[in-house]
Amino acid sequence: VALYLLKSDKKTIRETIFEEILPDEGLVIKGFQYNQENPDKGVRWALNAEEMRSSDNNNLISFHEFLLTVTAKNRPSIELKGETGDYSRDSGKINLRGNLKGTSSDGYRIITDQILINEKTGLFTTDSHVKIFGPFFSIDGQGLSIDVEKETVKILSNVTSVINEVHITQ
Repeated sequence: VALYLLKSDKKTIRETIFEEILPDEGLVIKGFQYNQENPDKGVRWALNAEEMRSSDNNNLISFHEFLLTVTAKNRPSIELKGETGDYSRDSGKINLRGNLKGTSSDGYRIITDQILINEKTGLFTTDSHVKIFGPFFSIDGQGLSIDVEKETVKILSNVTSVINEVHITQ
């Protein structure tokens, strides 16, 4: 790889790999993709974004127009699309914002303006307005807490739920 970089056209490398390196601000990359896997917990996540900016020490990553996919062993996968997000390597927290729309592989959907994901604790939280849709229900409310380990979902206040008619056949 080093030999390729030394012999290649520097302008081409800058245009295709690095959009710009800003003094005291870190790196800007267009068309960013990042994957992380935690085999101990059986969790894999992938982040695709139109643009990524990293801090000068690479501890904070900001991204725009993103798709985050989280896959966990023996659990449905989740995709979240949104406008902006930040990931702190030090804290393990991912803060997603802006017209968030999520879907799970087992048919559930979520819409909100902001979600904070704590990678270390497995908690998804927000104080924003939330709508959740399932195969036979919908829930609307203010605030959300999801504990992945305990498999619990809590809407914190102003909850309205609708249960659709379910037909059971034997």
